[in-house]
Amino acid sequence: MNIQQVRTEPDPYAPYLLSQAIRTGNLLFISGQAGYGDDGLIVGNDDFDMQADQAFRNLQRALVAGGSSLGKVIKVTIFLTSMKHFGKIVEVRRKWFSQPYPADTIVEVSALYTPEAMIEIEAIAMAEGESI
Repeated sequence: MNIQQVRTEPDPYAPYLLSQAIRTGNLLFISGQAGYGDDGLIVGNDDFDMQADQAFRNLQRALVAGGSSLGKVIKVTIFLTSMKHFGKIVEVRRKWFSQPYPADTIVEVSALYTPEAMIEIEAIAMAEGESI
């Protein structure tokens, strides 16, 4: 089975030698997507809602680049720097996902790749058609 790198533009993760996603067959594995803007910097440094919304936008962009969509996400893992945002993340998931909701794990971590980041989302999704 083929393993193919999925790229997005812009790709602020390229300097870190990461793939935005890897596709093999009809499965798409999305790397952790944080609340970074096109310039690679975290949006709304102290604004969880803004970061969460941007993280889901980045997730959506990576999914589309790999031939998938939010509606085809099977499993999502959400890393939070504080569980005080748990209620908000449930609201945000409701905005971006629909039934049947994907399997989900929410984990509190002491830090993410940059001190400003409060959320990171990784996902596994089904992809359409032939491998890219």
